[in-house]
Amino acid sequence: MSTTTTIAGDTTGVPRFVSTAAGRGRITFVRVLHAEWIKLRSLRSTLWVLATAVFLVIALGLLVTSGTVDRWPNMSTGERERFSAPNASLTGLYLAQLAIGVLGVLVVTGEYATGSIRATMSAVPHRLPVLWAKTAVFATVTFVLMLATCLVAFVTGQAVLAKEHIDVSLGDSGVPRVVVGVAVYLAVTGVLAIGIGAIVRNAAGGIAIVFGLLLVLPEVVRALPSDWQERITKYLPSEAGQALSRWHQTEGVLSPGAGITVFALYAVGALAVAAVLLGRRDT
Repeated sequence: MSTTTTIAGDTTGVPRFVSTAAGRGRITFVRVLHAEWIKLRSLRSTLWVLATAVFLVIALGLLVTSGTVDRWPNMSTGERERFSAPNASLTGLYLAQLAIGVLGVLVVTGEYATGSIRATMSAVPHRLPVLWAKTAVFATVTFVLMLATCLVAFVTGQAVLAKEHIDVSLGDSGVPRVVVGVAVYLAVTGVLAIGIGAIVRNAAGGIAIVFGLLLVLPEVVRALPSDWQERITKYLPSEAGQALSRWHQTEGVLSPGAGITVFALYAVGALAVAAVLLGRRDT
């Protein structure tokens, strides 16, 4: 939009056109966030992967709680003591983390694969705001969606467990931490995946690393001598992060606060490396 005006001191008397839209195209972090939100919800893979994560959390929770109810009369005293009602209904966490990890990697590597990252970096030449915006948008979407999913999985799972009167309520001690903790863990998993994706810039490589950290590394550590296992296992990404979502706290593991802090440091470390490389490498 332009308006016609006469500039003071101008002896020509010729009207000048001054744009009132000047400055409206200035790059702000809010606009970068909005652009990343549009990208995320426009991808078909986003809908399918997030839908898969939702299904896994709810379906596996129902499967495990139903199996527990069937087996409960024949369970030993030790098994009953170790049983965690809230964790049983949220067992889908173990597979949902893989779905979130895959999508987190694809959020970054998809642009490199198509070449659209060049347009993104041309629009935001400082680069780092793009990484921060991708992280913030994906972490927020993951947390909000997974928190709602965990609440549904918890309620439906406890309804199944109520048949044997072994259910718990959301108001019981430690239960809210478990439900929210699963959502937090999955959100941080997404942040870690984005960092890894930005480092390797390759979908297959990034997904392999995420799977390796969350699934393969714990199995490798279990092959070590028992005293090494005790020292190392609690500091592994998945083991540390899931401390926040465990109802029963046992010896030899990190506290909920310490555990999620260690896991967050893994994610922040990956983002820091990605940020450094993003500034040094060509798109």
